[in-house]
Amino acid sequence: MTDLYQGRDPRDISTYTLPDAARYLRIPVGTIRSWTVGRSYPVSQGKRFFEPLIAVPPQTPRLLSFTNLIEIHVLRAIRKHHKIQLDNVRTALDYLEAQLQVSHPLAHEEFRTDGISLFIERYGTLINASAQGQTQLKAVLTQHLERIEPDDTGLAIKLYPFTRSDEAHNPRIVVIDPRIAFGRLVIDGTGIPTHIIAERYKAGDSLQDLVEDYDCDFSQIEEAIRCEIPLAA
Repeated sequence: MTDLYQGRDPRDISTYTLPDAARYLRIPVGTIRSWTVGRSYPVSQGKRFFEPLIAVPPQTPRLLSFTNLIEIHVLRAIRKHHKIQLDNVRTALDYLEAQLQVSHPLAHEEFRTDGISLFIERYGTLINASAQGQTQLKAVLTQHLERIEPDDTGLAIKLYPFTRSDEAHNPRIVVIDPRIAFGRLVIDGTGIPTHIIAERYKAGDSLQDLVEDYDCDFSQIEEAIRCEIPLAA
């Protein structure tokens, strides 16, 4: 890994385009752009600029790291529960980072323990959320955090993205691991990129052909195709 990544942590390498992240995470590309690049918006006296919530390297084209994907995935839970007040999200995230004293706190296991309570307490106060609302937010955040696997240091190393609209019933068949296939979406436990399965299927290979060639179950092949065909379309 050291030679391949020149001594860098693969989680920190900028490799995903904004459309890549949008497809993998099932989040509109405009939303991801706002969170990572920022955006201008009209006001009565001209325009204002919404500063990004997630720090990414200032390069062209703008590329995201695996750690950035994790942060976007967790922020998605907050947006799902409260679709506005993003400046309050920023304030709560700044508070969380100061309290935990770790960079990228949303990608760290400490967020699952002390961090989630610290964040919800501060965020809930900022938006005047009821106790019930804070409990609901915690449930949504926990559901998203359960799709993340940390390494021995507590930093996220695997992400099982939501592949279906019903988030409560999503299988863990495909995974994003920055150490495998340069962080592309793969069938878990195989290292086989899902886009390769989909390309062969679109070229005319049958499900049975793919099952035999890759020594996978039908459910794995079907999930790989189902994840990728909408992307290609």
